[in-house]
Amino acid sequence: MPVSPESSGTARPPAVTPSLVVIGAGPRGTGFLERLAANAPSLYDGLPLDIHLVDPYPPGAGRIWRRDQSPLLWMNSMAEDVTMYTDESVVLDGPVRPGPALHEWAREVREGRIPLPADSERAEPGLRAAITALTGQTFPSRQVQSAYLSWVYEQTVAALPPGVTLHRHRTHALRVSGPRGGRQRVWLEDRAEPLLADLVVLTLGHLDGEPDARQRELREFARRHRLIHLPPDFTADSDLSELPAGEPVLVRGFGLAFVDLMVLLTEGRGGRYSGNADDTSDDGEGGGELVYHPSGREPVLYVGSRRGVPYHSKIGYGLEGERAPLPRFLGPAQIDELLSRPGPPDYERDLRPLIDKELGFAHYHRLFSAHPERTRVGWTDFEEKYAAADPGSPELDALVAGAVPDPADRLDLAALDRPLDGVRFPSYDALQPALRAYITADLVRRHDPSHSADLAVFYGLLSVYGQLIRLGDLGDMDDRWHGFFSYLASGPPGPRLRQLLALSRAGVVRFLGPDMTVEADERQGVFRARGAGVPGAYVEARALVEARLPDPSPERTRSPLLRALYEEGAAVTAGAGLVRVDPGDGRLVERDGRPHPRRFALGPYTTARSSGAFTRPRTGGPAFRQNDATARAALTLLGELSFRAGPVSSTDRPHAVPPEGPGPVPPKGPGSVPPDGPHAAPPDGAHAVSSTAGRARSGPSEAER
Repeated sequence: MPVSPESSGTARPPAVTPSLVVIGAGPRGTGFLERLAANAPSLYDGLPLDIHLVDPYPPGAGRIWRRDQSPLLWMNSMAEDVTMYTDESVVLDGPVRPGPALHEWAREVREGRIPLPADSERAEPGLRAAITALTGQTFPSRQVQSAYLSWVYEQTVAALPPGVTLHRHRTHALRVSGPRGGRQRVWLEDRAEPLLADLVVLTLGHLDGEPDARQRELREFARRHRLIHLPPDFTADSDLSELPAGEPVLVRGFGLAFVDLMVLLTEGRGGRYSGNADDTSDDGEGGGELVYHPSGREPVLYVGSRRGVPYHSKIGYGLEGERAPLPRFLGPAQIDELLSRPGPPDYERDLRPLIDKELGFAHYHRLFSAHPERTRVGWTDFEEKYAAADPGSPELDALVAGAVPDPADRLDLAALDRPLDGVRFPSYDALQPALRAYITADLVRRHDPSHSADLAVFYGLLSVYGQLIRLGDLGDMDDRWHGFFSYLASGPPGPRLRQLLALSRAGVVRFLGPDMTVEADERQGVFRARGAGVPGAYVEARALVEARLPDPSPERTRSPLLRALYEEGAAVTAGAGLVRVDPGDGRLVERDGRPHPRRFALGPYTTARSSGAFTRPRTGGPAFRQNDATARAALTLLGELSFRAGPVSSTDRPHAVPPEGPGPVPPKGPGSVPPDGPHAAPPDGAHAVSSTAGRARSGPSEAER
């Protein structure tokens, strides 16, 4: 019979079960656990392991995809383009474990072969109806995606091998401390004693941020003059109730955060549409146009941005036939060469020419193979000369002009990126129909398979993103590539742009054009906005909304965990402020350039961020590769530790002291290990789930968004 170490000074303490703490239980944390379960039989077969999952929000969904939000908010992808499971297209060292994509899961639920998760079963009847009505071409609500993610999480937990115990902690992680070569301490918000961990994996997702200097100035200006200023935030979590009905509201930002804002301030306030939002034939002149019927509770949104136009519509058809053989001009060999240079690559000099040529190759390969009647030469001849020409050179321009007669069939990335550059209008009234015509033309083209070269460019963008992950944000110091990718490849569903057109015609949305600026007029006590497209004109308002996500940099993050890691030595890039990780396995890199042996990080706040929140089936999924590599590295190290496990040393025992500053202070006196702590013995023969509950609040989440 074992003897407690407190009762005898000579008794040997029991062996310590290896412990892994995962901070963040949203999609990325769930994806990491899925890869852990898939790889454990070969790398950790039969060994005991304690996993501690820390997140105040629901596992699987996390904060951004939690069910507790408006059913009006949609995903930005069709159901057939969303999966949490690997397939044969993913290149990884671990096993492929197929599973249903979102629309396949919904079909299985509809046909009774998959039960809904318990929390979804208790949801309002409308959620079940939305799930069962889902098709592959549906843009699902975030509530529907939440139910799918909850199911994936439950399946992932069930797949953990015997001997693995999963402990849930419904609270925030505040700080990680501990030596490079020893066990780590993870300090939680609702307890004085830390969790002890052999390894820590951060899957934090998007994070809240403190305002920068300019945002603080605007906040103070608004306070002095009793105005309204809403800083960058996740729109679903913003308090929009203070935006008054019928009054002008300046909105800076025309991306996906604006789309959510638009929805919540119109339909969310009782407005409604008549007509078919899925009909992309709307020409704005009647017939199939969508009509908005205001409730009278809407403000008037004056929206502008750097480009002055919304993100390009999601493409509304699938690619049939041959895909371009990618990568072609930006692949592993080119990345190896860039990494071998003594300094970081320059985006404009080193990366953009390769990106442009790769996207052009994808575009013209599709045009020549699917629409040869719109070309003048054979593909073989064109490809040979295209490969020999320098990107952006007069020779390349002449080659394209001679081979592709219609300018609409040529790829002009500069025009795509800044369509209103140099365009001027005599008044804001004149700008409105012109911008509606632009949005309508974009909608029509993005839903017309005769322009399938646009979809080939989308796949080219995915290929480029997969290669650039190896560079982190080297060469993209001001986020130019990431911003361009989001604008061209991650725009809103077509029906949302039809709603935008209807709101514009109804006068609820007004366009300000490109290069929007905002000034604070102390004398008049108002915000004043201008756009470069209408020289001399301006709009004044008593409310300003910054429609974009917060800055994720550790210097301004509201996450005490990330801030503490930065303060104690985690490396951060100089441009976008991303946490630097080893591209091979996701280990956190310290400022001295060394990867930390016991800390890993995955997600959009790192230099290994991927192209989107979710992966399309059969597209290779870089996030899957990252999750797999990190899971295998973690299991390998944990397996080695399990064979070396010995007595608990005095320095491994946590000590109970109150938190101080960003987290608890280092221990000063002896303490006891909490019942659900890292030394808790797993149930015999099976994994189990335990839980410690702390009340979730509206503060910073460590969940995947």
